[in-house]
Amino acid sequence: MMWVRIDNRLVHGQIIETWLPYTHAKNIIVANDAVAGDNLQQQIMSLAIPQSVNCSFCAVDSLNDSIMTIANGNASSIILFSSCADVRRALDSGFRFNIVNIGNIHYGPGKKQISPSVALSSDDESCLHYFKGQGIELDFRCVPNDPVQVRFS
Repeated sequence: MMWVRIDNRLVHGQIIETWLPYTHAKNIIVANDAVAGDNLQQQIMSLAIPQSVNCSFCAVDSLNDSIMTIANGNASSIILFSSCADVRRALDSGFRFNIVNIGNIHYGPGKKQISPSVALSSDDESCLHYFKGQGIELDFRCVPNDPVQVRFS
């Protein structure tokens, strides 16, 4: 099983305390170009992850190769992205998934708040419409026990 999540915070308490137990993931893969090239950020994020869980960092465009190497193609994994645009880049590079969890996208100028934890720019909205057009289900939840917060049309 692969759990794909958009969360601009990447690795943090909700991932460790709720999503790891929910998904039974053995791997966390952070697909983020900046973090992939920053050993200090990688070390800081890795501190929070239980030793029984493998954590890897890769550039967005190399995600497919990383999944095959890291997860051996079959171990359960949480794939973390910081933005809709990065998920779209991965999709356009051949990464396939059926559902994307939109957990946290910070508010900023020009963004519309659609839930307590998600604010979308027009580019984000276009990206999510693109996912829906590809048959990808959108799951707006911070944590697994939350009801789906938004019905995106």
